[in-house]
Amino acid sequence: MANFYRILVLSIIFGLTLVSCKQNKVEGILIDHTLYENQSFSKNQELIQLIKKTLNKDEEALAKLNDFWCGGGAGCYDLGFIFTQIIYRIGEQDFIKMVEKLSYEKVKGLKWWIMLGLEYGDNDKDGKMDHRKIENEFPELLSLIKSKQENE
Repeated sequence: MANFYRILVLSIIFGLTLVSCKQNKVEGILIDHTLYENQSFSKNQELIQLIKKTLNKDEEALAKLNDFWCGGGAGCYDLGFIFTQIIYRIGEQDFIKMVEKLSYEKVKGLKWWIMLGLEYGDNDKDGKMDHRKIENEFPELLSLIKSKQENE
């Protein structure tokens, strides 16, 4: 009977350890090291949920992701990289449909995140920063963001 309780306790501890681990990848979207390492477990879980909901085309999750605290510095480049990965995954047109539903106030700064993600992210997974430009990669999205800004 003592072995049973020992196994039960160890199983519970092992299970809690698995559940309480931070994730650096969610549905193929990489949370790069600076953002990941500087997050608490709860912030990591919040980010994971926002990424999942945004991938499912939830525009309110996109707005919250846009306001997510990156910690400054390289963590912000990492958050920008999350945005570009999402756009490449769901496609520019579907991302535009989400942005269209939001006010400029809710997407203010989105252009900046995308610019960071394109320039410093490794979107083509070749091990190097891409140095891409929003004008070339997502021209229709850029046009929408600019028009929302002008109509503010």
